[in-house]
Amino acid sequence: MKKKARVLFVSQEVTPYLDETPMGLIGRQLPQGIQERGKEIRLFMPKFGLINERRNQLHEVIRLSGMNLIIDDTDHPLIIKVASIQAARMQVYFIDNQEYFERKFTVVDKKGNQFADNDERAIFFCRGVIETVKKLGWAPDVVHLHGWMTGLTALYLKKSFKDNPLFADTKIVYSVYDDDFSEPLHKDFAKKVMFEGIDKSDVELLKNPTFVNLSKLAIDLADGVIKGSAKINSDVEKYIKKSGKPVLEFKSADEYIEAYSEFYDAVLEEVAEMVD
Repeated sequence: MKKKARVLFVSQEVTPYLDETPMGLIGRQLPQGIQERGKEIRLFMPKFGLINERRNQLHEVIRLSGMNLIIDDTDHPLIIKVASIQAARMQVYFIDNQEYFERKFTVVDKKGNQFADNDERAIFFCRGVIETVKKLGWAPDVVHLHGWMTGLTALYLKKSFKDNPLFADTKIVYSVYDDDFSEPLHKDFAKKVMFEGIDKSDVELLKNPTFVNLSKLAIDLADGVIKGSAKINSDVEKYIKKSGKPVLEFKSADEYIEAYSEFYDAVLEEVAEMVD
């Protein structure tokens, strides 16, 4: 009997935990839709401080917590929390750390300014997801990344963890959204990202850590790319076109779940042709 394909969703936003956005709605509805189509799923997001833990019934998973991640020579404790979406029979895993995620905002403050440590928050989130999936012993066939904050997951999976049996055959799908940030991330981003298996040449793009360059890096490492918003950054759009990767064009709310499911199958079969 053919085993169920496993899809790991790594999402910057998931409704109802944050205010409703197009990305958040996809983050909530897509995993349920994919599960209903016979695939096995896991879903991760950051535990931003404005998520109400009591109302959403989050609780810490002690057996998964307790590891420290070293970023820029500093130890940062990794806390894993979980909540259930009962209607969908689905669990959501949250990556938490007091220093990075306690503030009551997502990626900008109340004045709309980017947080100076967004670079480290992205590193912590992406590495935290991978370390937790390793602890779960759950080998994903497809990892679907949503939002710029998730993009480094592709780098770590393809370079640092490529020889780990859990991820040896994993395919990566990257969704590009209209979630551009205006100021480049911290100037030392490329240095902070460094981890075993990553060469300086792998992070050349991150020497100028703009939204466009972070997107380009994720596209370079992805096995398939999805346009998650109707309108995306024009430089990124051109790069996708030139990349030669399988691309799924933007799909409306009533058709994207089926289209994405078929796209995963095509990427798993390594069909390097356009999927309409």
